[in-house]
Amino acid sequence: MLTTVREVIDATPRARVVRLDLGGRPFAFQAGQAVLVADHGSPESPRAYSIANAPDEAARDGWLELLVGLKPDGTPGPHLTLRTGQAVDIDGPIGQFTFPAEPSERRFAFVAGGTGIAPLRAMLHAALARTGTDVAVLYSARTPDEFAYEAELRTMAAAGRIQLRQTVTRSDDETWTGPRGRIGRGELAPLVHDAATLCFICGPPALVEDIPKLLGELGVPAERIKMEIW
Repeated sequence: MLTTVREVIDATPRARVVRLDLGGRPFAFQAGQAVLVADHGSPESPRAYSIANAPDEAARDGWLELLVGLKPDGTPGPHLTLRTGQAVDIDGPIGQFTFPAEPSERRFAFVAGGTGIAPLRAMLHAALARTGTDVAVLYSARTPDEFAYEAELRTMAAAGRIQLRQTVTRSDDETWTGPRGRIGRGELAPLVHDAATLCFICGPPALVEDIPKLLGELGVPAERIKMEIW
């Protein structure tokens, strides 16, 4: 599909929220899926980006929302120009890391590392659209300024819509008073109410390797643990 960049918003120092205009056209996908994106006509290979808004939101608002990580030079790479009005090609949706259409569970835990929050945000919104859900989010970032969608998540938590825990792994920032270091059982246990919790994990390899083991120790069966390396 040929479309354009509708808006680019600072998310963190190393990531941008990019909204791609659907132009009133339908785009069917499941929460958690991704699209392949590159500048229109670019000789560069497209890259996959998870869609960060839920399907009903995309249909309502008329855009796909992506969370695009930046390289040290401040760009995502030669495949994509982050400029309003830039013509881009999108292919997809792709991916099997999805929120079920009719989950039997009512308790959900989302564990994100860095920009791995993107597909989990779409799933989180899909979960909250259902009645009677219990939703928890555990978000790990390198430094306090690298939590994308932090204001939104904290607003949800303050309203009692989700439980939210955040941890930083590399910062010596004295203004950060929350947990530090890699996620352990102590951070996970309060968010996993029972073995019937459906868990979704997305982030760097170390996180995606460690968290399922910890969830298993807490009694969550493997079939209720879904994961994707970011």
